[in-house]
Amino acid sequence: MGRQSISLTEPNDNWLKSQVSNNEYASKSELVNDLIRQARGQQQKINWLSTKLERAKKSGISNLSPAEILEKSKATLNGSI
Repeated sequence: MGRQSISLTEPNDNWLKSQVSNNEYASKSELVNDLIRQARGQQQKINWLSTKLERAKKSGISNLSPAEILEKSKATLNGSI
């Protein structure tokens, strides 16, 4: 496991400390790793959506309404489809 030294602003450091003191996390490192995992997951979803939007743009006009397209996309993201 890689070790890093980072500098935090006081408000961010205080927030991290509060999460640890509230027993949400065992350490600041655990919390930072969890935040990075969440950010990576969000980036994967953004990349997936960007790819879908680019394909849709290239495929032409759809017979679905914008609401139907949004609902179908949400279902796919959530693993329902």
